[in-house]
Amino acid sequence: MKLRVGIVGLPNVGKSTLFNALLKKRVALSANYPFATIEPNVGVVAVPDERLLKLAELVKDEEKMDSLPPLVPAVVEFVDIAGLVKGAHQGAGLGNQFLSHIREVDAIIQVVRDFADPDIIREGSVNPDEDKLVIETELALADLQTIEKLVSAQEKLARTTHDPLDQARLEILQQLEGELEAGKVVGKYEIGDERIAAWFKTLPLLTIKPMLYVLNVSENEYLQKVLDREYNENEIVISARLEEELADYTGEDRKEYLHEMGIEQTGLERLVVKAYRLLGLISFLTAGKKEVRAWTIKWGTKAPQAAGVIHTDFEKGFIRVQAISYEKLIEAGSYAEAKQRGWIRTEGKDYQIQDGDVVEFMVS
Repeated sequence: MKLRVGIVGLPNVGKSTLFNALLKKRVALSANYPFATIEPNVGVVAVPDERLLKLAELVKDEEKMDSLPPLVPAVVEFVDIAGLVKGAHQGAGLGNQFLSHIREVDAIIQVVRDFADPDIIREGSVNPDEDKLVIETELALADLQTIEKLVSAQEKLARTTHDPLDQARLEILQQLEGELEAGKVVGKYEIGDERIAAWFKTLPLLTIKPMLYVLNVSENEYLQKVLDREYNENEIVISARLEEELADYTGEDRKEYLHEMGIEQTGLERLVVKAYRLLGLISFLTAGKKEVRAWTIKWGTKAPQAAGVIHTDFEKGFIRVQAISYEKLIEAGSYAEAKQRGWIRTEGKDYQIQDGDVVEFMVS
Protein backbone atom coordinates (compact mmCIF):
# COMPACT_ATOMS: atom_id res chain seq x y z
CA MET A 1 0.00 0.00 0.00
CA LYS A 2 1.20 3.50 -0.81
CA LEU A 3 1.51 5.94 2.10
CA ARG A 4 1.48 9.68 1.30
CA VAL A 5 2.50 12.19 3.95
CA GLY A 6 2.20 15.93 3.36
CA ILE A 7 4.75 18.35 4.84
CA VAL A 8 3.00 21.60 5.78
CA GLY A 9 3.61 24.71 7.84
CA LEU A 10 3.83 28.48 7.69
CA PRO A 11 6.24 29.97 5.12
CA ASN A 12 9.97 29.87 5.96
CA VAL A 13 9.76 27.34 8.80
CA GLY A 14 12.03 24.81 7.06
CA LYS A 15 9.61 22.56 5.13
CA SER A 16 11.61 22.40 1.91
CA THR A 17 14.91 22.07 3.76
CA LEU A 18 13.46 19.09 5.60
CA PHE A 19 12.14 17.64 2.35
CA ASN A 20 15.55 18.02 0.67
CA ALA A 21 17.18 16.18 3.55
CA LEU A 22 14.61 13.40 3.38
CA LEU A 23 15.43 12.79 -0.25
CA LYS A 24 19.18 13.22 0.32
CA LYS A 25 19.30 15.61 -2.62
CA ARG A 26 18.23 19.19 -3.16
CA VAL A 27 15.03 18.71 -5.12
CA ALA A 28 12.89 21.39 -3.52
CA LEU A 29 13.79 25.06 -3.74
CA SER A 30 14.89 26.41 -0.35
CA ALA A 31 14.55 30.17 -0.40
CA ASN A 32 14.21 32.95 2.14
CA TYR A 33 10.87 34.28 0.94
CA PRO A 34 7.21 33.18 1.17
CA PHE A 35 5.84 30.61 -1.29
CA ALA A 36 9.21 29.34 -2.54
CA THR A 37 7.25 26.12 -3.07
CA ILE A 38 4.13 26.46 -5.22
CA GLU A 39 3.59 23.11 -6.90
CA PRO A 40 4.14 20.26 -4.42
CA ASN A 41 7.41 18.33 -4.69
CA VAL A 42 7.04 14.58 -4.24
CA GLY A 43 9.67 12.07 -3.14
CA VAL A 44 9.74 8.44 -2.04
CA VAL A 45 11.75 7.62 1.09
CA ALA A 46 12.65 4.19 2.44
CA VAL A 47 11.54 3.22 5.94
CA PRO A 48 14.72 2.35 7.90
CA ASP A 49 14.63 -1.35 8.78
CA GLU A 50 17.80 -3.09 9.97
CA ARG A 51 16.01 -6.45 9.84
CA LEU A 52 16.30 -6.59 6.06
CA LEU A 53 20.10 -6.73 6.00
CA LYS A 54 20.28 -9.43 8.67
CA LEU A 55 17.65 -11.48 6.85
CA ALA A 56 19.59 -11.07 3.60
CA GLU A 57 22.76 -12.32 5.29
CA LEU A 58 20.85 -15.34 6.62
CA VAL A 59 19.50 -16.14 3.14
CA LYS A 60 22.96 -15.71 1.56
CA ASP A 61 24.52 -18.17 4.02
CA GLU A 62 21.73 -20.72 3.87
CA GLU A 63 21.43 -20.66 0.08
CA LYS A 64 25.24 -20.46 -0.39
CA MET A 65 24.92 -17.37 -2.57
CA ASP A 66 27.92 -15.33 -3.72
CA SER A 67 26.24 -12.03 -2.84
CA LEU A 68 23.34 -10.72 -0.82
CA PRO A 69 19.89 -10.81 -2.40
CA PRO A 70 18.43 -7.35 -3.22
CA LEU A 71 16.86 -5.46 -0.32
CA VAL A 72 13.46 -3.82 -0.91
CA PRO A 73 12.34 -1.68 2.05
CA ALA A 74 8.88 -0.31 2.76
CA VAL A 75 8.51 3.28 1.55
CA VAL A 76 6.75 6.51 2.47
CA GLU A 77 5.86 9.12 -0.16
CA PHE A 78 6.49 12.65 1.12
CA VAL A 79 4.84 15.69 -0.45
CA ASP A 80 6.32 19.16 0.13
CA ILE A 81 3.30 21.50 0.09
CA ALA A 82 3.29 25.29 -0.23
CA GLY A 83 3.46 27.38 2.94
CA LEU A 84 0.14 28.36 4.47
CA VAL A 85 -0.82 31.78 5.80
CA LYS A 86 -3.66 33.06 7.96
CA GLY A 87 -6.84 33.25 5.87
CA ALA A 88 -5.92 30.30 3.65
CA HIS A 89 -9.44 28.85 4.00
CA GLN A 90 -10.66 31.99 2.20
CA GLY A 91 -8.00 31.68 -0.49
CA ALA A 92 -5.32 33.94 1.06
CA GLY A 93 -1.80 33.29 -0.21
CA LEU A 94 -2.00 30.01 -2.06
CA GLY A 95 -4.67 28.73 0.29
CA ASN A 96 -6.94 26.93 -2.15
CA GLN A 97 -4.04 25.07 -3.78
CA PHE A 98 -2.54 24.29 -0.38
CA LEU A 99 -5.75 22.81 0.99
CA SER A 100 -6.45 20.75 -2.12
CA HIS A 101 -3.00 19.16 -1.90
CA ILE A 102 -3.50 18.28 1.77
CA ARG A 103 -6.74 16.47 0.96
CA GLU A 104 -4.73 14.04 -1.17
CA VAL A 105 -2.39 12.82 1.60
CA ASP A 106 -2.93 10.17 4.28
CA ALA A 107 -1.20 12.02 7.12
CA ILE A 108 0.21 15.47 7.84
CA ILE A 109 3.64 16.49 9.13
CA GLN A 110 3.44 20.06 10.42
CA VAL A 111 6.84 21.75 10.56
CA VAL A 112 6.93 24.35 13.33
CA ARG A 113 9.65 26.98 13.65
CA ASP A 114 11.47 26.66 16.98
CA PHE A 115 14.69 28.49 16.11
CA ALA A 116 15.75 32.13 16.33
CA ASP A 117 17.47 33.42 13.20
CA PRO A 118 17.05 37.12 12.35
CA ASP A 119 18.23 36.44 8.79
CA ILE A 120 15.24 34.16 8.06
CA ILE A 121 12.05 36.14 7.44
CA ARG A 122 9.22 35.37 9.85
CA GLU A 123 6.23 35.26 7.51
CA GLY A 124 3.39 35.03 10.03
CA SER A 125 5.42 32.89 12.45
CA VAL A 126 5.34 33.96 16.12
CA ASN A 127 6.22 30.96 18.28
CA PRO A 128 5.59 27.17 18.11
CA ASP A 129 2.26 27.24 19.95
CA GLU A 130 0.89 30.21 18.00
CA ASP A 131 2.07 28.75 14.71
CA LYS A 132 0.38 25.42 15.41
CA LEU A 133 -2.83 27.27 16.21
CA VAL A 134 -2.75 29.16 12.89
CA ILE A 135 -2.42 25.96 10.88
CA GLU A 136 -5.03 24.06 12.88
CA THR A 137 -7.48 26.97 12.72
CA GLU A 138 -7.16 27.21 8.95
CA LEU A 139 -7.70 23.47 8.54
CA ALA A 140 -10.71 23.59 10.85
CA LEU A 141 -12.27 26.59 9.07
CA ALA A 142 -11.78 24.91 5.71
CA ASP A 143 -13.42 21.75 7.08
CA LEU A 144 -16.32 23.77 8.48
CA GLN A 145 -17.08 25.02 4.97
CA THR A 146 -16.92 21.46 3.64
CA ILE A 147 -18.95 19.88 6.42
CA GLU A 148 -21.81 22.36 6.08
CA LYS A 149 -22.29 21.07 2.52
CA LEU A 150 -21.94 17.45 3.66
CA VAL A 151 -24.57 17.90 6.40
CA SER A 152 -27.01 19.48 3.96
CA ALA A 153 -26.59 16.64 1.46
CA GLN A 154 -26.80 13.95 4.16
CA GLU A 155 -30.00 15.48 5.62
CA LYS A 156 -31.70 15.16 2.23
CA LEU A 157 -30.45 11.59 1.83
CA ALA A 158 -31.61 10.53 5.30
CA ARG A 159 -35.07 12.00 4.68
CA THR A 160 -35.32 10.15 1.38
CA THR A 161 -34.02 6.69 2.35
CA HIS A 162 -35.12 6.48 6.03
CA ASP A 163 -32.08 4.20 6.37
CA PRO A 164 -30.71 3.98 9.97
CA LEU A 165 -27.17 4.02 8.55
CA ASP A 166 -27.81 7.28 6.73
CA GLN A 167 -29.22 8.74 9.94
CA ALA A 168 -26.16 7.58 11.89
CA ARG A 169 -23.87 9.20 9.32
CA LEU A 170 -25.84 12.43 9.60
CA GLU A 171 -25.46 12.45 13.39
CA ILE A 172 -21.69 12.00 13.07
CA LEU A 173 -21.46 14.89 10.62
CA GLN A 174 -23.57 17.10 12.90
CA GLN A 175 -21.33 16.20 15.85
CA LEU A 176 -18.21 17.12 13.84
CA GLU A 177 -19.83 20.39 12.76
CA GLY A 178 -20.60 21.28 16.38
CA GLU A 179 -17.04 20.57 17.51
CA LEU A 180 -15.51 22.60 14.70
CA GLU A 181 -17.84 25.53 15.44
CA ALA A 182 -16.73 25.33 19.08
CA GLY A 183 -13.09 25.67 17.98
CA LYS A 184 -12.07 22.11 18.84
CA VAL A 185 -9.37 20.25 16.92
CA VAL A 186 -11.20 17.17 15.70
CA GLY A 187 -8.41 14.60 15.41
CA LYS A 188 -8.89 10.85 15.34
CA TYR A 189 -12.34 9.26 15.56
CA GLU A 190 -12.96 5.67 16.59
CA ILE A 191 -16.09 4.29 14.90
CA GLY A 192 -17.25 0.80 15.86
CA ASP A 193 -19.54 0.07 12.92
CA GLU A 194 -17.30 -1.02 10.02
CA ARG A 195 -19.84 0.16 7.44
CA ILE A 196 -19.79 3.69 8.87
CA ALA A 197 -16.03 3.61 9.49
CA ALA A 198 -15.39 2.84 5.81
CA TRP A 199 -17.62 5.77 4.79
CA PHE A 200 -15.98 8.08 7.33
CA LYS A 201 -12.52 7.47 5.83
CA THR A 202 -13.75 8.78 2.47
CA LEU A 203 -14.80 12.19 3.84
CA PRO A 204 -12.78 15.05 2.29
CA LEU A 205 -11.87 16.48 5.70
CA LEU A 206 -8.47 17.78 6.78
CA THR A 207 -8.77 17.74 10.57
CA ILE A 208 -9.41 13.98 10.79
CA LYS A 209 -6.02 13.20 9.25
CA PRO A 210 -3.28 12.04 11.66
CA MET A 211 -0.79 14.84 12.35
CA LEU A 212 2.84 14.74 13.48
CA TYR A 213 4.53 17.93 14.69
CA VAL A 214 8.18 18.52 13.75
CA LEU A 215 9.79 21.22 15.86
CA ASN A 216 12.57 22.62 13.69
CA VAL A 217 15.44 23.84 15.89
CA SER A 218 18.86 25.31 15.17
CA GLU A 219 21.91 23.07 14.80
CA ASN A 220 23.40 24.42 18.03
CA GLU A 221 20.27 23.70 20.08
CA TYR A 222 19.43 20.34 18.54
CA LEU A 223 21.14 17.91 20.91
CA GLN A 224 20.17 19.84 24.04
CA LYS A 225 16.51 20.06 23.05
CA VAL A 226 16.41 16.36 22.16
CA LEU A 227 17.74 15.49 25.61
CA ASP A 228 15.93 18.10 27.69
CA ARG A 229 12.38 18.27 26.45
CA GLU A 230 9.57 15.82 27.10
CA TYR A 231 7.76 15.31 23.80
CA ASN A 232 4.29 14.01 23.14
CA GLU A 233 3.74 10.90 21.05
CA ASN A 234 2.92 13.06 18.02
CA GLU A 235 5.92 15.42 18.35
CA ILE A 236 9.54 15.13 17.25
CA VAL A 237 12.42 17.62 17.34
CA ILE A 238 14.67 17.96 14.29
CA SER A 239 17.22 20.41 12.95
CA ALA A 240 16.29 20.51 9.26
CA ARG A 241 19.51 22.34 8.40
CA LEU A 242 21.65 19.75 10.21
CA GLU A 243 19.74 16.91 8.53
CA GLU A 244 20.30 18.48 5.12
CA GLU A 245 24.04 18.64 5.83
CA LEU A 246 24.08 15.05 7.11
CA ALA A 247 22.43 13.91 3.87
CA ASP A 248 25.67 14.80 2.04
CA TYR A 249 27.73 12.45 4.23
CA THR A 250 28.47 8.87 3.24
CA GLY A 251 26.89 6.14 5.37
CA GLU A 252 29.98 5.49 7.48
CA ASP A 253 30.85 9.18 7.92
CA ARG A 254 27.26 9.84 8.98
CA LYS A 255 27.39 7.06 11.57
CA GLU A 256 30.69 8.35 12.94
CA TYR A 257 29.38 11.91 13.19
CA LEU A 258 26.21 10.77 14.98
CA HIS A 259 28.27 8.63 17.34
CA GLU A 260 30.36 11.68 18.27
CA MET A 261 27.11 13.53 19.04
CA GLY A 262 25.86 10.62 21.17
CA ILE A 263 22.92 9.87 18.85
CA GLU A 264 22.07 6.51 17.27
CA GLN A 265 19.70 7.61 14.51
CA THR A 266 19.37 10.76 12.44
CA GLY A 267 16.31 12.86 13.08
CA LEU A 268 15.03 11.88 9.66
CA GLU A 269 15.26 8.18 10.41
CA ARG A 270 13.21 8.76 13.55
CA LEU A 271 10.77 10.90 11.56
CA VAL A 272 10.17 8.31 8.84
CA VAL A 273 9.58 5.54 11.39
CA LYS A 274 7.26 7.78 13.40
CA ALA A 275 5.31 8.79 10.29
CA TYR A 276 4.95 5.10 9.44
CA ARG A 277 3.59 4.34 12.89
CA LEU A 278 1.37 7.42 12.88
CA LEU A 279 -0.99 5.60 10.53
CA GLY A 280 -0.89 2.35 12.49
CA LEU A 281 1.23 0.58 9.89
CA ILE A 282 3.49 -2.43 10.29
CA SER A 283 5.78 -4.45 8.04
CA PHE A 284 5.80 -8.15 7.35
CA LEU A 285 8.82 -9.64 5.61
CA THR A 286 9.53 -12.07 2.80
CA ALA A 287 13.00 -13.50 2.23
CA GLY A 288 14.47 -15.57 -0.58
CA LYS A 289 17.08 -15.65 -3.33
CA LYS A 290 15.12 -13.19 -5.46
CA GLU A 291 14.80 -10.47 -2.79
CA VAL A 292 14.37 -9.68 0.88
CA ARG A 293 11.44 -7.30 1.21
CA ALA A 294 9.30 -5.39 3.70
CA TRP A 295 5.59 -5.10 2.89
CA THR A 296 3.34 -2.44 4.41
CA ILE A 297 -0.02 -3.31 6.00
CA LYS A 298 -2.32 -1.90 8.68
CA TRP A 299 -2.29 -3.33 12.21
CA GLY A 300 -4.87 -6.10 12.41
CA THR A 301 -4.63 -7.16 8.75
CA LYS A 302 -5.46 -10.84 8.33
CA ALA A 303 -3.30 -13.24 6.34
CA PRO A 304 -5.37 -13.37 3.10
CA GLN A 305 -5.47 -9.57 2.83
CA ALA A 306 -1.72 -9.38 3.57
CA ALA A 307 -1.14 -11.90 0.77
CA GLY A 308 -3.17 -9.61 -1.50
CA VAL A 309 -0.66 -6.81 -0.92
CA ILE A 310 1.91 -8.95 -2.75
CA HIS A 311 -0.50 -9.89 -5.54
CA THR A 312 -4.28 -9.68 -5.76
CA ASP A 313 -4.43 -13.30 -6.96
CA PHE A 314 -2.75 -14.41 -3.72
CA GLU A 315 -5.72 -13.18 -1.69
CA LYS A 316 -8.19 -14.98 -3.93
CA GLY A 317 -6.22 -18.24 -3.86
CA PHE A 318 -5.07 -18.07 -0.23
CA ILE A 319 -4.81 -21.47 1.50
CA ARG A 320 -2.56 -20.86 4.50
CA VAL A 321 0.57 -19.01 5.59
CA GLN A 322 3.77 -20.23 7.18
CA ALA A 323 5.08 -17.61 9.59
CA ILE A 324 7.90 -17.09 12.05
CA SER A 325 8.85 -13.95 13.94
CA TYR A 326 11.99 -12.21 12.73
CA GLU A 327 13.60 -12.56 16.16
CA LYS A 328 12.99 -16.33 16.27
CA LEU A 329 14.37 -16.83 12.77
CA ILE A 330 17.55 -14.90 13.56
CA GLU A 331 17.91 -16.87 16.79
CA ALA A 332 17.62 -20.14 14.87
CA GLY A 333 20.16 -18.98 12.29
CA SER A 334 18.44 -20.61 9.31
CA TYR A 335 15.04 -21.71 8.02
CA ALA A 336 16.11 -25.33 8.29
CA GLU A 337 17.00 -24.98 11.97
CA ALA A 338 13.84 -22.99 12.72
CA LYS A 339 11.74 -25.74 11.10
CA GLN A 340 13.55 -28.41 13.07
CA ARG A 341 12.82 -26.57 16.32
CA GLY A 342 9.14 -26.29 15.38
CA TRP A 343 9.20 -22.50 15.32
CA ILE A 344 7.64 -22.05 11.88
CA ARG A 345 3.89 -21.89 12.38
CA THR A 346 1.13 -22.77 9.92
CA GLU A 347 -1.73 -20.28 10.20
CA GLY A 348 -5.13 -19.98 8.51
CA LYS A 349 -7.27 -17.19 7.11
CA ASP A 350 -8.12 -15.66 10.51
CA TYR A 351 -4.49 -15.11 11.51
CA GLN A 352 -3.54 -11.46 12.01
CA ILE A 353 -0.08 -10.77 10.61
CA GLN A 354 2.30 -9.35 13.23
CA ASP A 355 5.01 -6.74 12.75
CA GLY A 356 8.21 -8.54 11.73
CA ASP A 357 6.57 -11.80 10.71
CA VAL A 358 8.66 -13.54 8.06
CA VAL A 359 6.09 -15.30 5.91
CA GLU A 360 5.51 -17.62 3.00
CA PHE A 361 1.99 -17.74 1.58
CA MET A 362 0.52 -20.97 0.25
CA VAL A 363 -1.92 -20.23 -2.58
CA SER A 364 -3.85 -22.25 -5.13
